Amino acid sequence: MKKIRNPFINLNIFEWILWIFSLAAIISAFFAVGSTDYAKLATSLLGVTALIFAAKGDAFGMIIMIIFSLTYSFVSFSFGYYGEMIIYLCMQLPCCTASLVSWLRHPSDKGTAEVKIGRFKKKYLAILIPAAICITTAFYFILRAFNTENLIVSTVSVTTSFVALFLMILRVPVYAIAFIFNDIVLIVLWSLACVQDIGCLSLAVTFGIFLINDSYTFICWTKRKRREGKAEKDSYDIQ
Repeated sequence: MKKIRNPFINLNIFEWILWIFSLAAIISAFFAVGSTDYAKLATSLLGVTALIFAAKGDAFGMIIMIIFSLTYSFVSFSFGYYGEMIIYLCMQLPCCTASLVSWLRHPSDKGTAEVKIGRFKKKYLAILIPAAICITTAFYFILRAFNTENLIVSTVSVTTSFVALFLMILRVPVYAIAFIFNDIVLIVLWSLACVQDIGCLSLAVTFGIFLINDSYTFICWTKRKRREGKAEKDSYDIQ
C-alpha cells in the first residue's frame, strides 16, 4: 500500500510562522467582535491554509481550495453576496478543479510535490482579454437581477477572480498578482458588509491575511521560476 503523503512536513520555519500568524489573526478577529458564525471562521481558516500550500506549488492547496470554494459560497449566500456565491460555485470551483488536474500532471521533478512553473504566451491574451470582458459584462447583469449587495464592487471581483484563476491553471507566477488585486477588492467588499454586520470583520481580516499570503506566493513562484530556468540552462550547456 502506498504511504499517504504528509504535506505539512514540507513547510519551512517561515511558512509555519506565517500560517500560525494567519490562523491567530483570523481567530482573534472572529472572537473580538463576539461572532458565533463558525461557518465564517471555518471558511477563513481553510482559505489561509490553502494559500500556504499554493505558495509551495503543492496541489494539496488546490484540494483545500476546492473545499474553501464550497464553504465560502455558503457564507456569501447567507449574507446576500450572490455575486461571490456565483463566482465561487460557477467559476472558482471548476477552475480550482482544473488547476488541481493541471498541477498534478505537471510536477516540477519526479517525486516532489512542487508544480512545474508554466510559461505565459502572448497568444493567451487573445483568450484572456475577450473572455474577461464577456464574463464581466454577463455577470454584471446577472448580479443586478439578483439585487446583489454592492453591485459594482462585486462585479469588479468577477474580473479579478477570473483573471487570477485563468493564470493559476496555466501555472504562471503572475497569477498571484491577480489574486492580490482580488484580495484588495474583497477587503473593500467585506468591509462594507461590516457596516451592516460587524461579524463580517473576520472575513475582511481574512482577505487582508490573503493579501500577505498571496504576496509570499508570488515571491516563492518567482524564485522557483528562476531556479527552473537556471537548471534548464545548465542542462542545455552540458549537452
